Amino acid sequence: MTRTDNDSWDLASSVGATATAVAAGRALATKDPRQLIDDPFADPLVRAVGVDFFVKMIDGELDTALFGDISTDRVQGMIDAMAMRTKFFDDYFTRATTGGIRQAVILASGLDARAYRLPWPAGTVVFEIDQPQVIDFKTGVFEGLGAAPTATRHTVGIDLREDWPAALLAAGFDPGAPTAWLAEGLLVYLPSEAQDRLFDIITSLSAPGSAVATEYVPGIVDFDAAKGTEMTSAAREQGLDLDMGSLVYSGPRSHVMEYLGGTGWEVTGTPGDELFERSGLPTPPEGDRDDPFGEIVYVSAILN
Repeated sequence: MTRTDNDSWDLASSVGATATAVAAGRALATKDPRQLIDDPFADPLVRAVGVDFFVKMIDGELDTALFGDISTDRVQGMIDAMAMRTKFFDDYFTRATTGGIRQAVILASGLDARAYRLPWPAGTVVFEIDQPQVIDFKTGVFEGLGAAPTATRHTVGIDLREDWPAALLAAGFDPGAPTAWLAEGLLVYLPSEAQDRLFDIITSLSAPGSAVATEYVPGIVDFDAAKGTEMTSAAREQGLDLDMGSLVYSGPRSHVMEYLGGTGWEVTGTPGDELFERSGLPTPPEGDRDDPFGEIVYVSAILN
């Protein structure tokens, strides 16, 4: 589905399907015998969405022959990468709350289950923002599972292209209290100006001592839409209606760490390979260096 200015989606289409793909990755990482992460909700959430491709993925039933010459090491590397990404942001929230922050905002929350699975300190409030149909679907799945959030959870069903700050404030957000913000897997699906606007809004709503975490993907500047389409061609042959070439916004954009640093944030960038090394995992194969998403810097920052 090609992006438009007013497009919408569910968890089986367009950008929403990428959220389901990420949840499938978390499900596989959770099943890994090395116990890289623990997200017990990823598997049931993916099954509830019901996209056959992703269900087969987490069950190990995909026809891998259609993916050509893809090595076992590379598949394992992709699972490890999802585990390290998840762990980085889990640890970010742990540090933020250990430091006294009791308010978190998860932007474009998709199938994120952190409000249900992280050990939030008493009194923590977690706000989840996403399109209404995405929020409603996920909430219904959790209710069906009999799951209870481990923090006070407030949902904000609104598109980030709309006046989400007003909706967030109406949901009880306190701009006078330090906040831990998360924009995971979001920026590449935003036009350049929307990325800047997002950070400007976050800064305007943040009290001193607030934190923010996200990713910086250098390769997005030179992202080749045709190559992006090719990346997902094998998946489309197995019935997945997902074309990365039409979803991602490429071209010049602000350097995430420099932009945040210029607006008063003290920024730390952690290359993806460093996360692998910290956990004693092999870094991704050299073949992945041609992947426009292969080089990722994980970003966290504190507002002084």
